[in-house]
Amino acid sequence: MVEARIVGAAKAGALQPWPKRPARLAPAVVEALVDQIVARGFPPGTTLPVEPDLCAVFGVSRTTIREAVKSLEAKGLVRARQGQGTTVTEPENWNLLDPVVLAATVQHDDELVILDQLVGVRSALESQMAAQAARSATSDDLRSIETLLTRLDVETAQPASFVETDVAFHDRIMQASGNILARSIVRIVHVQARTTTLYNGIPDRAACALSNDEHRHIWERLVARDAEGAAQAMSGHIETAWQRRRSPAMRVAEH
Repeated sequence: MVEARIVGAAKAGALQPWPKRPARLAPAVVEALVDQIVARGFPPGTTLPVEPDLCAVFGVSRTTIREAVKSLEAKGLVRARQGQGTTVTEPENWNLLDPVVLAATVQHDDELVILDQLVGVRSALESQMAAQAARSATSDDLRSIETLLTRLDVETAQPASFVETDVAFHDRIMQASGNILARSIVRIVHVQARTTTLYNGIPDRAACALSNDEHRHIWERLVARDAEGAAQAMSGHIETAWQRRRSPAMRVAEH
């Protein structure tokens, strides 16, 4: 009977034992369960398998499972109630700034809903920071940004390198803004977005050249101390660059 329950639980949520036992058990259990919840293996309103079944599936102790469930509660994915089990919550309750939750959400965002929202957040925050940088960037800040822009000019023929320097260029502008909180939020969401080709696309030389033309326009507005122009250039760049990547990303998702 117990074995039947375990098999049923595994099938219901596609839970499978690990091919190799991880060194840190509770975080690994959390990641597996977050992935299944986000992928709708356990839809909102359903309950997770009972503790003994989870112990058997993952091959871990009850202490590890309890620790994992507490972590899921802290991330907003489940609600545990005595005598009622552990119920999966609605997505609006999930903490999407939690790296594990955000990573899983991005990986399963086949219709690009979350990625569209993420780009909107980036655009709003980075345009604000570009305006702040235009007003308050030091000479050292501007020289550092210009150095990165020069490197990007060279790397348009090297898309893999260009993408990494592109991130550094944006981050240096955020740093120059002095807005620590906004920069932290953008870095959290952007790191997770960049783990999927749905967000990155497949950059080529032409796309890099277009992107760097937009970078140069941002740079010019920063040097001119044009806060409004820098904000518009930044938001236009982020949104236009995403639209260039988005259509190919949709084709990848559909297949």
